[in-house]
Amino acid sequence: MKIWLDGGLQDTDSARVSVFDHGLTVGDGIFETVKTVDGRPFALTRHLDRLTRSARGLGLPDPDLDEVRRACAAVIEANPMPLGRLRVTYTGGHGPLGSDRGEHGPTLVVALGETGRRPDSTAVVTVPWTRNERGALTGLKTTSYAENVVALARARERGASEALFGNTVGQLCEGTGSNVFVVLDGEIHTPPVASGCLAGITRALAVEWTGARETDLPLDVLERADEIFLTSTLRDVQAVHRVDDRELPGAPGPVTAKAMRIFEERSGDDLDP
Repeated sequence: MKIWLDGGLQDTDSARVSVFDHGLTVGDGIFETVKTVDGRPFALTRHLDRLTRSARGLGLPDPDLDEVRRACAAVIEANPMPLGRLRVTYTGGHGPLGSDRGEHGPTLVVALGETGRRPDSTAVVTVPWTRNERGALTGLKTTSYAENVVALARARERGASEALFGNTVGQLCEGTGSNVFVVLDGEIHTPPVASGCLAGITRALAVEWTGARETDLPLDVLERADEIFLTSTLRDVQAVHRVDDRELPGAPGPVTAKAMRIFEERSGDDLDP
């Protein structure tokens, strides 16, 4: 396997990032995960736009998007696969052991791993921890992911593939790596970005293509929603058949099934919408 590291392709066995890289020592970095289909990335322009927004939010220099595109193309070409997870990681680079940044410039890593198609439905759990809708990292896709690691481990222990968070005022927010949608009386709703959730790329496309409404939702909406589904880069649109101990028989329901069909058709027609 080949990855891109600071200017060129390298073998994964020999590629090295400094142990003093700020992305490692303090989580000072951002990333994007991009789906690749038969050697072509999906929605790359939207992902790179968000990479820049995250960099600015974290105070990092704007990434050189021409270089990132070259890196993505080179890695995809060097590692052919039918369905892949392309990971772009951009960190504060070599720095001191504390929170202050160094002056060596950022680190760019692009890697690709093979993945499989997700099941049509999944189980999720809610967790007792909250998203801070007013935090410094809110809305940024950063490498500070330990909170998600802990929550996802809780979900796995309970036979689920995702954990859902509320925010500090008790509203439904998001999953560890997904956005959440609910169906109420035939209408699709999803929490607004102001809830503290990430502005997911798949979320935005699902809103545009299905007419979903951005709505402040209490966390307990999960106890009464007619249907629930998740969106993310690798899930696309995925139905939920269980939330905690609540079963949603027949998932995907009719509204979710239609959303899944619309997303599959629209994304197949345009790989960079």
